Amino acid sequence: MKPNKSYLKRLRLTRNGKLVARKPGQNHFNAKESSSARTNKRHAAKLVMKTADRARFLAGQ
Repeated sequence: MKPNKSYLKRLRLTRNGKLVARKPGQNHFNAKESSSARTNKRHAAKLVMKTADRARFLAGQ
């Protein structure tokens, strides 16, 4: 099965080994969003993964 490269570009690995994802919908058309919605998009989303999934992710990078 192929990995989803577009989603992989949003992921980042922290120093402690946690996965953090960039929230989608930040590139354009944000002027019509409310200020609270724009602020909420700035914060990264934490991902909870099983150990096997995390190992498979790290092997793919």
